[in-house]
Amino acid sequence: MVVWSKAVLSDEASIIDSAASKCISKITRAGDLTGKLGETQIIHNLPGVQARRVLLIGGGEKKKLTAKNAAKLLRSSLIAAGKLQAEKLHFALGSLAVTDRDTNWLAARLAQETEACSYRYDTTKSKKPKPVATKAVSLAPAASARRNSLQAALKAGQVVGKAINRARQLGNLPSNICTPTFLAKQANTLAERQRSITTKVLSEYQMARLGMGSLLSVSAGSAEPAKLIVMQHKGAKADSRPHVLVGKGITFDTGGISLKPGGAMDEMKFDMCGAASVIATMECVAQLKLPINVVGVVATAENMPGSRATKPGDIVTSMSGKTIEILNTDAEGRLVLCDALSYAERFKPRSLIDIATLTGAAVATFGGHVNALLSNDDKLAAALLDCGEQSLDRAWQLPLWEEYQSLLKSNFADIANIGGPRAGTITAACFLSRFTEKQKWAHLDIAGSAWHSGAQKGATGRPVGLLVEYLSRQKA
Repeated sequence: MVVWSKAVLSDEASIIDSAASKCISKITRAGDLTGKLGETQIIHNLPGVQARRVLLIGGGEKKKLTAKNAAKLLRSSLIAAGKLQAEKLHFALGSLAVTDRDTNWLAARLAQETEACSYRYDTTKSKKPKPVATKAVSLAPAASARRNSLQAALKAGQVVGKAINRARQLGNLPSNICTPTFLAKQANTLAERQRSITTKVLSEYQMARLGMGSLLSVSAGSAEPAKLIVMQHKGAKADSRPHVLVGKGITFDTGGISLKPGGAMDEMKFDMCGAASVIATMECVAQLKLPINVVGVVATAENMPGSRATKPGDIVTSMSGKTIEILNTDAEGRLVLCDALSYAERFKPRSLIDIATLTGAAVATFGGHVNALLSNDDKLAAALLDCGEQSLDRAWQLPLWEEYQSLLKSNFADIANIGGPRAGTITAACFLSRFTEKQKWAHLDIAGSAWHSGAQKGATGRPVGLLVEYLSRQKA
């Protein structure tokens, strides 16, 4: 059982306190539990209480319990409970009032955090970690909560949590396993599992026939063939225009001829996290049975410095017909995305969103806290910003002004693939905007948010939460 507590006990804690001869009051008076946000205290074998263990969680100041703080509270309690190897957890949260969310959000977030805390990467380990012991999580909400809507919220939160873990798993796999061909197989398997989804995979030959010289220039130096993966969720009538997600899937990025420094190059396996988020979101959309049409396009390749690799100064022709001078082969993400965005035009999208670990400048600007957002449509940008706040997968908008476009001038082609050392995140988006002029389009640069470095190294699964929130709000 998990009970929320603060300096003054919550209703649930007070009931247990009374049944247990004021044991909890004694702990708080002794200063062993101050009620600080996320603080935990385990009590064994309380008299008058059937549960073997009661976990008290500090809720901080009641009037300051925002959604962000509530998520932290839930995460802290789940981590502490996980160490107990308890098979069943019960959350007594009836008097837990989140200042900027309702009870259904709290239930959904509990389910999502439960899934997130259960994730373990063990695919390539000879000794597997112990599986999570918890088999069931229950919730005692406020008396005014409606059972049906609460159950629906729990289910939705669980589905989103599983999707986030799915994106994390794909991101964490090493690049000798997670190749473009592997991602294509994952998308095909998704179509086999979900009736609403169909998948097709374009080969390099098919892409060449479509004129995707930009995308193919990235895979030219690799033995691994590029793939263009197209997934369609059909949740509405066939003539209902879809929302389209485009993901960058560079399964490993050496930088090509413009070779990256060796330090932390292993983390370039995460350069396909945009693709991972699209695949995971498509599965989530199908499981939630969203009544809209959604298309997921993944442009996936490996960027290697082979004998046939594209060289700085080479000029390629994109699917749109625009020619591109490649001044830096390490600016490869935009080269695969521009052809994928051109391909997406055939679906006549209601909205077009690309997701990519695109620029180091985004990391320098935002660290790992927010997704960089740029868009040619103010309403779409505002909607994504609001969805980021609601899902706690936040974004921040940067300008996409005409003044930055001049930095992409080339003496030898229609456009250069880099814009110089300044405003790197903006000029990358300016490059993509040249291929989305007819679309209601937004770009999410997740280079800082897609994975953690250091001791906690691993994919985060972002921005699946933001994308699902956005698509859940759409109508056919």
